[in-house]
Amino acid sequence: MTRRRPLLSALGRVLIGLAVILLLAPTVLPPFLDRIYYRGPASNHFNGERFLNPEGDPPQDRSGMIRFLLGRDRVPWPAMVPVVPSRPPARVAGRAMRVTWVGHATVLVQTQGLNILTDPIWSERASPVGFAGPKRVRAPGIRFADLPKIDLVLVSHNHYDHLDLPTLRRLWQRDRPLIVTSLGNDTVIAQAGVPAVTRDWGGRVAIRPGIDVIVERVHHWGSRYGADRARALWSGFTVTLPGGNLFFAGDTAFGDGGWERAAAGDGPYRFAILPIGAYRPRALMASNHLDPAEAVAVFRTLDPAAALAIHWGTFQLTDEAIGEPPALLARTLAAQRIAPGRFRATEVGQAWDVPDRVIDRAAR
Repeated sequence: MTRRRPLLSALGRVLIGLAVILLLAPTVLPPFLDRIYYRGPASNHFNGERFLNPEGDPPQDRSGMIRFLLGRDRVPWPAMVPVVPSRPPARVAGRAMRVTWVGHATVLVQTQGLNILTDPIWSERASPVGFAGPKRVRAPGIRFADLPKIDLVLVSHNHYDHLDLPTLRRLWQRDRPLIVTSLGNDTVIAQAGVPAVTRDWGGRVAIRPGIDVIVERVHHWGSRYGADRARALWSGFTVTLPGGNLFFAGDTAFGDGGWERAAAGDGPYRFAILPIGAYRPRALMASNHLDPAEAVAVFRTLDPAAALAIHWGTFQLTDEAIGEPPALLARTLAAQRIAPGRFRATEVGQAWDVPDRVIDRAAR
């Protein structure tokens, strides 16, 4: 009994110490986890320290957040979905356009002799560490070794499932592409030893005569460590192209509808890349992500000839079933009498040769 007392006393001190650490963590850790990614003048979406959505955000449901973090309502996903990777051509010349969904928000667009890659992630997990965090259930639809030389990379914001430093490092070391992003994200990307060009919403980057990248306003947020929330800006992109422009939404909620109308002014669009997944529970995710019905509303506002559905079926980030987003998209398109071939949810790795023609408005 005498021997047990020092052991119990030591165990008690350890437990008390852990409790103190947990209590102090919310106060002590944030200053160490915060980062300053951008300094510049204040605007309607930057208060001098952090970025914001001009239309504001609804208050968070704290009880719902706890249930979400504990995964109480999460529908199980399969551990793996088989993928047949494709091997794209080295280039696609002229007005022809080939689009391949690599997975999540990563899309290869080939046109005008340019190879454009959106939010590239080839990592196994969307996480700051390799041993935890959302894990792929679909392998990349193009093996990295089969990826053609990339000319242009669009990075929408700094969440781990969109800004993947290991992938950006590999791309830079191999291809030296031009990386375009929004304010502050270049500081994050520089951690991988990779340069990037930044612009504010509405800014342009010239690629070649007749082809520019326009950084577009969307409704979202960004963070790497929690305490650095909104230190870097989030965005979508328009790429101006002969025969009709390309729109990439990145990651976005519907917001007040203002960003969609503003982006429509940078059309006409031949092709749009729109997210449809990671939307449940709706009380939490409505201010973060589009659901399929909202994606169709954005599609109608932008009015592209064709669109690809992304941001579903790769990493389980939220509560919905793996196949729910494309099923709801199909039902919404049918209910609104939109030809399903215009807004597609393809399988990972499936190439799509987007026609170079104006679709008859009667078919819309």
